[in-house]
Amino acid sequence: MVELVAAETVDSKTETEVTHEPQWYAVWTRSRHEQRVRVELEQKKFEAFLPTITRWSRWKDRKKRIDWPLFPGYCFARFDVAARLSILKCFGVVNIVSFDGVLAPIPEREIEGIRQLVDSDLQYDPCPLIQEGMMVEVMHGPLSGVVGRLTRKGSHARLVLSVDLIGQAVSVEIDAADARPY
Repeated sequence: MVELVAAETVDSKTETEVTHEPQWYAVWTRSRHEQRVRVELEQKKFEAFLPTITRWSRWKDRKKRIDWPLFPGYCFARFDVAARLSILKCFGVVNIVSFDGVLAPIPEREIEGIRQLVDSDLQYDPCPLIQEGMMVEVMHGPLSGVVGRLTRKGSHARLVLSVDLIGQAVSVEIDAADARPY
């Protein structure tokens, strides 16, 4: 009887290990290859997310609006860990962010917070990840439900949305009255 229970436990454990839920990961790219990596990931039918910010670029003869990656050197992809090799084979991919050889997933709420900000009409700027300050949840407006770190920049309140895994963040001006402690 004991042997049968042990065999069932091993089988259920193996089944759990084989069934992986797709998660978000940070894909480290070669310099200025973020767009190409995103396109190639999408061609391979992976969900890819490359947040951008529009900037003016000036040449000798003209100025042009260009979408720059919000987090240079990184593109985000949702995939099952079994697809790791397929991701690494994309042109321009350096590696997938991991610790001790284990892929490090990014929490869904962090990706969705950045996506919600990029899709809004609010002005935002990349900023270094700030360790001090309070975690807050926005209660009203286009960022309702988004969780971030409240900081001050001059006399204005700023909400910092971060992707902790890669040490990158983006900040946006908010009305501090619209936020509550998280």
